[in-house]
Amino acid sequence: MSFGQLVGNIVWLILGGITTAIGWLLIGVIFCCTIIGIPLGIQAFKMARLTLMPFGSQIVWNGSSVSMLANVIWFICGGFIMALYYFIVGLLYCLTIVGIPFGIQLFKMAQLSLAPFGAEVL
Repeated sequence: MSFGQLVGNIVWLILGGITTAIGWLLIGVIFCCTIIGIPLGIQAFKMARLTLMPFGSQIVWNGSSVSMLANVIWFICGGFIMALYYFIVGLLYCLTIVGIPFGIQLFKMAQLSLAPFGAEVL
C-alpha cells in the first residue's frame, strides 16, 4: 500500500467509513444468525472489508452460474437501491476536485453492491 492510499484510507475512516463498516459488520452478524442468511452475511462482510480500506483494494469477479443467480436475487432484493445510493453519493463527491478520489471509491462500492456473489475483494 502506498503512502497516498494509506492517507486516503485514514481520511475515509475518519469521515464516516468506520461507522459504515461497523454497520455492514452488524448486518452480516444478523444475517449469519440464520442458516438461510449466511450467504447474505458473507456478502455484507465483503462490503465491510471494502468499506474499511477502499483505497488500494480491487474487486475480482470469478463467479459461476450459481453466483449469477444469487446476484440476480440480490439485485432485485435491494442491491440496485444500494448501488444507486453509492453511485449518486459518488457523483456528489466528484463535484469537487478534492472529492474525486472518494467518489471513485464509492463507484467501486456501487459495483460490488450490484453483484457481490462471486466477487472477491483484494
